Amino acid sequence: MAGLFDKQAEIYLDARPTYPTEWFSKLAALTSQHSLAWDVGTGNGQAALGVAEHFEQVIGTDISEAQIKHARQHPRVKYIHTPLSLSDDELVTLIGGENSVDLVTVAEAVHWFDLPKFYSLVTRLLRKPGGVIGVWGYNDMVVSPTFDPVMHRVHDTIIPFYDTKAQHMLDGYKTLPFPFESIGLGSEGEPLQLDIQKMMSFEGFVRFSKSSSAITKAKDQGVDLLSEGVIKELKSAWGGPNVVRTVIYKAFMLLGKVKV
Repeated sequence: MAGLFDKQAEIYLDARPTYPTEWFSKLAALTSQHSLAWDVGTGNGQAALGVAEHFEQVIGTDISEAQIKHARQHPRVKYIHTPLSLSDDELVTLIGGENSVDLVTVAEAVHWFDLPKFYSLVTRLLRKPGGVIGVWGYNDMVVSPTFDPVMHRVHDTIIPFYDTKAQHMLDGYKTLPFPFESIGLGSEGEPLQLDIQKMMSFEGFVRFSKSSSAITKAKDQGVDLLSEGVIKELKSAWGGPNVVRTVIYKAFMLLGKVKV
């Protein structure tokens, strides 16, 4: 995943949805202690800020230094750039040591990871018993009966440019390996279905679209998937440039604890 989101780090900061506060309240209620949380692939810190309202300290890590530089600051959040050159033992020590983490969160990122390596780290770091891992993402948006068919047609042109690792995200994490014991919510193969509501202008939608790694990859290959003609068609279906709409991101979540 290194470098995939570096070029659009500033766009990503404003374009992505804010996760509902009740998500973090529910996650915190699932853990036995609230001393330390680890937000992995933290990006600009959107999830880390929500977690910080319920935990004494949050460590937000990312292999993208550009994303970390644009992360939103919080007195209880410490951001750390974790290059791929770090060993597992170094990373475990950096986060807090084995059996030290109460909650691990990954927002819209776990599909990029080396999963066996990451899950091994989680198993070492999570508090046993009492620690919980929660991973989530989103892969679709509902805007209006007029806009949605146009949006989906454009999205179909984007899919070939997604990295192969994005397939788990496109599948709504239904195929994502998740070797943790179920806690009754969103277990392997059966992700919990969730909605994220956001007020959005057409300009906001365009920024969101441009923050996609697939859009950037296509552009690097000389393919403009958001050409002037495409933007014009989307704008018309939206209802014009000045219309603000309520959009719903279709999200999904997996939760679990280390099997003991």
